[in-house]
Amino acid sequence: MATVDLVMPKMGESIMEATILKWHKQPGDPVKMDETVLEIATDKVDTEVPSTAEGTISEILFNVNDVVPIGTVIARVKTGAADVENEEPVQPQRQTSEYRDQDEFVHKTFTTSETTQNLKPQAQNLNGNRFFSPLVLNIAAQEGVSMTELEKISGTGNEGRVTKRDILQYVQDKKSGSSQRSQTQREQTSVVIPMNRIEQKEQERESVSSGSQLTTYTGNVEIIEMDRMRKLIADHMVRSKHISPHVTSFTEADVTNMVMWRNKVKKEFEKREGTKITFTPLFIEAIVRCIKKFPLINSSVDGDRIIVKKDINIGMATALPSGNLIVPVIRNADQLNLVGLAKQVNNVADNARNNKLRPEDISDGTFTLTNVGSFGSLMGTPIINQPQVAILAVGAIKKRPVVVETPHGDSIAIRHMMYLSMSYDHRIIDGSLGATFLTAVANELENFNGNREY
Repeated sequence: MATVDLVMPKMGESIMEATILKWHKQPGDPVKMDETVLEIATDKVDTEVPSTAEGTISEILFNVNDVVPIGTVIARVKTGAADVENEEPVQPQRQTSEYRDQDEFVHKTFTTSETTQNLKPQAQNLNGNRFFSPLVLNIAAQEGVSMTELEKISGTGNEGRVTKRDILQYVQDKKSGSSQRSQTQREQTSVVIPMNRIEQKEQERESVSSGSQLTTYTGNVEIIEMDRMRKLIADHMVRSKHISPHVTSFTEADVTNMVMWRNKVKKEFEKREGTKITFTPLFIEAIVRCIKKFPLINSSVDGDRIIVKKDINIGMATALPSGNLIVPVIRNADQLNLVGLAKQVNNVADNARNNKLRPEDISDGTFTLTNVGSFGSLMGTPIINQPQVAILAVGAIKKRPVVVETPHGDSIAIRHMMYLSMSYDHRIIDGSLGATFLTAVANELENFNGNREY
């Protein structure tokens, strides 16, 4: 019988690891093609992992709550097909067992001492402009490691990337007075050992508070533990503020024409297209037009390089019933007409609220829209959704008396007004570009054609 390896799937460019939440199958259980084998969680979404073969689960290599790197073998399935080589692959199991041993080692002893391991390092690439994972940048921020120091750390990951183990070792050496690891230690370093950042922080808190009295609170209080998603959101927000120097610009727009048009067509639109027309696809439509005029807004930063994205994938921040936040993505928004945008927006919003989003539904976004007005706010100062460089917030639409220009002179009229705000990464977007782009979006909304067809 042949054996098929089930690996941790890739779930987005910035996702390097996932946590196992639940196994639906155990060794000896039969499994069909595409049948759910386990549930996993990343810092963006929870999802199910299906089987890539039909057969019997022969081996499960990780336990619930284990943090596993993308691409690692997590289970094996015996199929009915004949094994061509009459031999099960040995290398994946060796790597998996090594990972498990090292994972246990890092969790227990990374703050004290390091045991040498007889493994060869990955090839290193120290040519500058290096990629650093969000997890490594987050640890560097917490430990006060500058970007200059990061560039000098010898990486043991793929293509010389700095891994979590590398940065933790560097911090340990720095605290002990040694800024460089010995050549022998470098040669004995092994594979990446990603450790759940939440567990790491909990261990650090426990180590600090061990032997001391727990924090006490006076008065009538209620203590609520953050759930897993809230912890990850908090971590993501703090990291974004550290990575990107945030600047926020504000403007306002007269959206009377847009409001009147929507009120006129919304019943016919829903009857004809089978979906509701909200303001969100209208906002996305205006944003896409302006991104085409100012493509630098649709980019990311990699060291000293600016990566301009040709695909326009608009993320829309969505509040979940639990109160947490998720950002599903409308892919290739520039290739959709208004009807297509409306259907996509409503579909991903419904999937988010019903916990049906897939990993690909929340990955590869290039620009984010958040509607703070849906909860009554006039405006907001949103935090950039890494690795993007800008996020636009639209406030509540309110009727206000404003001065309008007419052929017969100025007059005061009741208009539907809305504030817009955009936070952008000042490393590559200066105030002139940020303000110009935001004003362009406002102009698109103000000049909305009230006689258009959808």
